Amino acid sequence: MKPIVILLVLLVCAFAFPLMAAAAGSLSLPPATMGILQEIYSGRFDVAIPQAQALQREQPQHPLGYLLETEARWWQVWCFAAEYKYGMTLPRHKDRQPSDQAYLELAAKAESLATTSLAQQETAEMHFYAGMAEAQMARMFSLRGENRATARVGVRAREHFLKALALDPSLVDADLGLGLYNYYVDTLSTVARVLRFFMGIPGGSKEEGIRQLRRAMEHGQLTATPARFYLAMDLHNYDQKYEQALQLITPLVEEYPDNAIFLLARGDLYRKLGRKMQAIADYRGAMEKTFGDAECRKKIAKLARESLAAQGAGQAAAGQ
Repeated sequence: MKPIVILLVLLVCAFAFPLMAAAAGSLSLPPATMGILQEIYSGRFDVAIPQAQALQREQPQHPLGYLLETEARWWQVWCFAAEYKYGMTLPRHKDRQPSDQAYLELAAKAESLATTSLAQQETAEMHFYAGMAEAQMARMFSLRGENRATARVGVRAREHFLKALALDPSLVDADLGLGLYNYYVDTLSTVARVLRFFMGIPGGSKEEGIRQLRRAMEHGQLTATPARFYLAMDLHNYDQKYEQALQLITPLVEEYPDNAIFLLARGDLYRKLGRKMQAIADYRGAMEKTFGDAECRKKIAKLARESLAAQGAGQAAAGQ
């Protein structure tokens, strides 16, 4: 697999946040955060984006509002970049789009605010936010095939996550980015490993990556949901551990029943496990969800029809 694709999958996940109450020593989240996250995961971006912008106005020097808006916009990008191939629905390489600039400016704003804060006082929290902002930029660069830019900001993101954990070992949210980095760098092909060496990208351990992902999934304040989702996707795509992946994705479908992306992912796993009727039910369910705007819903429906066709259910889907 090309290094750019690896980095896309690595970095796409570092921004979707579950709804968990703050604990002692954890990140300090504004009260509006959980509501915004609920809207994002439910695909109600028309609600989530204005709420994130309101948070930006309330706390203009804090990066979180900008990160949340960028996250909402990412899932819109996901809709239009996704393709059904090789039994999986994933975002795949597309040329630059006019809307990319606004997304990148939001991520850059978050990064600038975090690094400005770090210049005044170094904290684990701001290193974490800086790492997330860098990773948000990297996933867009990766999707657009901009390899050098992806590697540059991806390595910077890793450095911020490492510094966050060095300052506060209890900040397990940083394990998400590190876990994905370790997992994917260790799965690179021989050619990609040579390229990684010459580009100066640090190595990693797949086993350590899985451990870190599970730690974020089980204990992360902000990253439990994406850690669960991308660990499921990794077990599906790279390790072919379909039953384990299914056990990971099902709680997300239950927690966010309007999330058509989670339904498509579970349907793909049911298909790999030979559970045809359950796969068809999930694909059809995804078609019925009001996820995103009208154009996004059209794309989800297209992906679901292609998935159904692969099950030999295309004619039935067309009749709906």
